[in-house]
Amino acid sequence: MKKPALIKTAPPHLKSGKKIPTAMRDVFIALLPVTIVAIYFFGQNALVNIVAALVAAAVAEIVFRKLLSKPVTLHDFSALLTGLLVALVFPPTTAWWTVSIATILGVGLVKELMGGLGWNRFNPALGGYIIIFFIAQWLPFLNQAQLIPVEGVTQATPLAMLNHGGMEMPALSEVIVGIPVGNVAGAMAEVSPLAVLVGAAYLLIRKHIDWHIPVAIIATVFVLTLIAGENPLYHIFTGGIMLGAFFMATDWVTSPITPKGKLIFGVAIGVLIVLFRLLLPPTEGVAFSILIMNAFVPYIEKATRRPSFSDPLPESSAQRAAAKS
Repeated sequence: MKKPALIKTAPPHLKSGKKIPTAMRDVFIALLPVTIVAIYFFGQNALVNIVAALVAAAVAEIVFRKLLSKPVTLHDFSALLTGLLVALVFPPTTAWWTVSIATILGVGLVKELMGGLGWNRFNPALGGYIIIFFIAQWLPFLNQAQLIPVEGVTQATPLAMLNHGGMEMPALSEVIVGIPVGNVAGAMAEVSPLAVLVGAAYLLIRKHIDWHIPVAIIATVFVLTLIAGENPLYHIFTGGIMLGAFFMATDWVTSPITPKGKLIFGVAIGVLIVLFRLLLPPTEGVAFSILIMNAFVPYIEKATRRPSFSDPLPESSAQRAAAKS
């Protein structure tokens, strides 16, 4: 009787069938609702910044991968996705060159120089954004505004109004839907949480993300702000929590893979967001919180990993007693 041939392949032996380009394109598609709404409200400023970020992402991908003697992988959409996310986390009045530099730093430094896609420790879009946040203190040209005037974005953001207290907040329905708030200041992605949720629903349906991290973040912020005597719904739907919870914190590379690890990761991010918002002046709390927890992902993974077949079985109390005697 002929023996069956053994098929030898390198691990992992269980594969999902999902392809990186398909997943990245789907995330790109999921961002289209909020991108279109931002362009509708902010016009040329939004369009200029988005185009500048996409071009900068493509150039950075090509240049850095050539310098590292690696094949150019623009077809996987990871660099372009980073560019779009960078554009969306900046206000529409940000100068296009600032958005471009942040994108180059995100794609080139945070992603490619840290090992490339699949190896980077920190979220590239948030990494590039936060680097600019710090160096802009010493480079004034990064703080210059777009030359294209934008009407209605000069007032405080709803989050800043919430933090200062005593200011009349817009109706919650306006904050969630984004209309008639062409008067929404802040990041372009903050213009309509509803548009972000539409894209998030697409990712959930396509099974590129699951509920653990977003629900853990949102539930934690809700509970802690409620305990603190704040309006939790305004905290959830203002600022970058929606984009951060569904599109940034769920990044495959920089988040845990185990369900328990995802819940721990999400709760920790939610706690940090509330601490940033309640104890510090208005700042980039969502971005800082996600990046801080990115650094702890390996430790969360280690603490929550599934045991492998090669792991020794845990000893019973009787076995431990017998070993001591």
